[in-house]
Amino acid sequence: MVPSRPRSIGDALDMSLKPVPEQTESRRGYDERASSATTRLIEVEETTDTHGRQTHDRRRMALVVGVGRQQSYDFYQLLLRRLRIFSSIMAVALAGVMALMLWNLYTAMSADRIDELGGASFVRFALISIGLPLCVSACSALVVHWRPPATTFGLRAIELCIIGAVAAVMLWGMAYPKEWYGLLERRLADQPLLEQRAFMGIYVEFTSLRWFALLVGYGALIPNTWRRCAAVVSVLALSPLITFALLSLWLRPLETEVVVTILSNLVLWLGVAATVVVFTSYRIEMARQEAADARKLGQYVLKKQLGAGGMGEVYLAEHLLLCRPCAVKLIRPERAADPKELQRFEREVRLTATLTHPNTIQVFDYGHTEDQVFYYVMEYLEGLTLEELVRGHGPLPPQRAIYFLRQVCAALQEAHDIGLIHRDVKPGNVRVCKRGGEHDVIKLLDFGLVQPLAGTPESENKATQEGLIAGTPLYMSPEQALGQQNVDGRSDIYSVGALAYYLLTGAPPFVYLSPARVLAAHVYETARPLTEMRPDVPADLEAVVLRCLAKDRNDRFADARTLEQALAACRAAANWSANEAASWWHLESDRRIST
Repeated sequence: MVPSRPRSIGDALDMSLKPVPEQTESRRGYDERASSATTRLIEVEETTDTHGRQTHDRRRMALVVGVGRQQSYDFYQLLLRRLRIFSSIMAVALAGVMALMLWNLYTAMSADRIDELGGASFVRFALISIGLPLCVSACSALVVHWRPPATTFGLRAIELCIIGAVAAVMLWGMAYPKEWYGLLERRLADQPLLEQRAFMGIYVEFTSLRWFALLVGYGALIPNTWRRCAAVVSVLALSPLITFALLSLWLRPLETEVVVTILSNLVLWLGVAATVVVFTSYRIEMARQEAADARKLGQYVLKKQLGAGGMGEVYLAEHLLLCRPCAVKLIRPERAADPKELQRFEREVRLTATLTHPNTIQVFDYGHTEDQVFYYVMEYLEGLTLEELVRGHGPLPPQRAIYFLRQVCAALQEAHDIGLIHRDVKPGNVRVCKRGGEHDVIKLLDFGLVQPLAGTPESENKATQEGLIAGTPLYMSPEQALGQQNVDGRSDIYSVGALAYYLLTGAPPFVYLSPARVLAAHVYETARPLTEMRPDVPADLEAVVLRCLAKDRNDRFADARTLEQALAACRAAANWSANEAASWWHLESDRRIST
């Protein structure tokens, strides 16, 4: 397993099982800029190629950098989420303060007691000091929620606008005559020494608390590198110190002893706050880097978990340079310690890689990390498994079921021709997707139980013969259920028949609570005719399916090619094509949007 660490405060790695979302507008902006940058650099490379190899090579290196890294986009997404939270919190909090201020103002004006609020000038000051950051925060919240900038630079500008607005009104408040500094001046002028010291302590605590809250809130919610955090926090921490020094030493001077006492206390508290924030930012940056390294497998970065099985987990991943989505299968750590399991894992990769049919999932890469995490990389397929399709939409029309089954047969025929038996054909291992602009394209998955035909060189390898029974009981052939090792392609033909039965009726041929009872049924019981469960199934299609489910393999179709031809000869086969498939998926897309 790849360890999962938090990227920053309050943000755990998202390993949900949701389908990959469509590209957001901000991601499209990223991609458009990357594409345009790539095009410009290619043009420069082509025009300068004739001037010498050194210039040509330098421009090629610039081309790779110009595309950008996926890590940058991940950070952009993190910053966008945090800005949405930060701006929303600021807007709601300031709106509450503004509402309370307006209520107090309304009450005071109704009773003609406006002076109790500090007079008209102070009311204006209060409304402006609250209204300015409120407007900035509210506008920023609207922007980052509905029309976010497409670059990290744009998000940083919004971040600085919010922080700058809050810091500006806090600095203005420090210098306003009727605010805390004005009260400090009056207290120091006409109060005993003991009360002066007490008010000095209150002034330091109040000023430090406000700036401490701003610094910590910024450090906790806004992701940063520790160097950038140190720069921003230093400016924020120094600004009240410089403002107080200017006021107390030049503009509205106080006694030197008072200035030194207050400044030293402010330096202490703000210095502690800045140190805590910068150190925390440093630790978060290190944790984020460790998390990124943990999610990296060679040239691939893991994005989210797609599923799990007996051998390991499957993750959505992306190639670092190509930015191409793919699926990465990892072997479980406890299984990686078993040489036989590793042998089976490697064999699955090797055998799957020999298959090139368009209806078979493609393997791109295989390897292991320095800490011996074994993985292989497959094409990523958006869409539904046949199991998900039937569960969500019910049994399929006969013509569409034939359309799917013919593609499954084509993929199996290639495997059988080179001496490989799948042994685990089932709805969950067949995915319906869109490839190359074509809809309803079938992909046969999971060759982890592939077995070579007897007599082939691979058949000497016993890696998949450790157990007496291998496969899924609901779709297993009688010879598999009996634990026979000399199965051939007709075993997969039976499984295709069970798959067809499921597609047409919504249930496997035999359904019992006990797996042993299901296995016995495959050996001894006859499946109910499809027309008993669904009268509209054509007779010719029913005959093909029931022949696939024959107990004696000699009574089944001889091979997948013959079965595909029988399916193509069914009358309903001509009623479903790529056009009907495209129409179905467009309606499905509209339905998902509406719901």
